[in-house]
Amino acid sequence: MGITLRKIIFDIGGGIKEGKKFKAVQTGGPSGGFIPESLLDLPVDYEELTKVGSMMGSGGMVVTDEDNCMVDMAKYFLGFTQTESCGKCAPCREGTKRMLDILEKITAGEGTEEDLVLLEELSNMVVESSLCALGGSAPNPVLTTLKYFREEYEAHVKEKECPAHVCRKLIAYTIDPTICLEKGHGCHVCAKNCPDSAISGETKQAHMIDVTKCGKCGICYDVCKFDAITVE
Repeated sequence: MGITLRKIIFDIGGGIKEGKKFKAVQTGGPSGGFIPESLLDLPVDYEELTKVGSMMGSGGMVVTDEDNCMVDMAKYFLGFTQTESCGKCAPCREGTKRMLDILEKITAGEGTEEDLVLLEELSNMVVESSLCALGGSAPNPVLTTLKYFREEYEAHVKEKECPAHVCRKLIAYTIDPTICLEKGHGCHVCAKNCPDSAISGETKQAHMIDVTKCGKCGICYDVCKFDAITVE
């Protein structure tokens, strides 16, 4: 108690894998809020975490890096708490479901600026009027990401882009034919591993992705050793 988040994450925990950039830490479990880099020197105790929209909760921490989409993270944890709702009170039962619908819409590239306003209003309503602590804390991941990472929400809504290249409906994979041929010599590894059979090309030839078949799973990107595949 009283140790800073920075010390726990970087000194005790060893920092971020592969030298990637820290983005946020969620404290307290699925109902905890996301705390940004600017607040890493916050001491870990009940009062300080509550002040910034999170909680001590279970005492657990989930650290995210540059490859995590904060809108997607908020959707993931809200999905868990929404499923856990007992359904007794309408604010939690209906409110979290409607919030989840909006987040699904945003990550699909169909969100509007009005959705962001409604999402924040619904979050505050659920917090203030739910009967138990689950409903009262379920919106924390949404409220904190809206507060500290609003630019990511706006990118999804205004630009129809996912800055972290996570939300499948907002990204596309392509193969640079020059790199594929000159560096990879058309190794065919991506095509062998594609579960959708969306990659065409023979060994020692440049390969190509059929966007109409591509399920955007990212396996090709992971197995390519020559950085011939990009995600946009």
